[in-house]
Amino acid sequence: MLGSYFVFFTLLGILQVVFPDLDILKYQQSDLNELMDKNPWKFVLLAVIIAPVMEEGMFRTLIKPSPNEFIFFLCSWILMLTAIFIPIDVHWAIKFGFLLLFITLIYFFLKELIPREIQFKACSFLRRNYISIWVITSIIFGLVHISNYVDGFHINFLLFLMIVPRIIAGFYFGKVKIENKSMAWPIAMHAMNNATVLVFLLPKLF
Repeated sequence: MLGSYFVFFTLLGILQVVFPDLDILKYQQSDLNELMDKNPWKFVLLAVIIAPVMEEGMFRTLIKPSPNEFIFFLCSWILMLTAIFIPIDVHWAIKFGFLLLFITLIYFFLKELIPREIQFKACSFLRRNYISIWVITSIIFGLVHISNYVDGFHINFLLFLMIVPRIIAGFYFGKVKIENKSMAWPIAMHAMNNATVLVFLLPKLF
């Protein structure tokens, strides 16, 4: 993955030399930068723990899933939609605590609600089409991160360049899931990927 990053950023540098008017810095992750300045510990918690667990639950759980991973996929998306309706002025620790309790209850509820036959059929379909699922979820994983740069959703050449590293990461997180047959590995790899970026931001964080 690091090698792919190196190739991408080398090509990006060449592209900027060939097209000097290409404004690579046009889009900034302003919301994340603001959070990093105001509450660095919350930023670290989000980047290294919550985001890896939730984002892997939303995407990599569909790649050759077990029934438990399929339920985790549903829980992750329900949790993401629920978080939208929590008032913004609620303290972040209370919010995360509530969401943790909520996802736990939803997990056991769905596990009992959805018949085992349906769970196994869904997993069987996803396993047969795992290569397509792998590619599609990697691309969607990248597209979701457009919201880091702009409000709402729109795409152009520069924004696409911004999310290419996320697509690359999504591809390798999926590869790790396939090869190790466990969600623990892509979550750990995702956390290490984010933590590596934080290492370079430590002087700014603290």
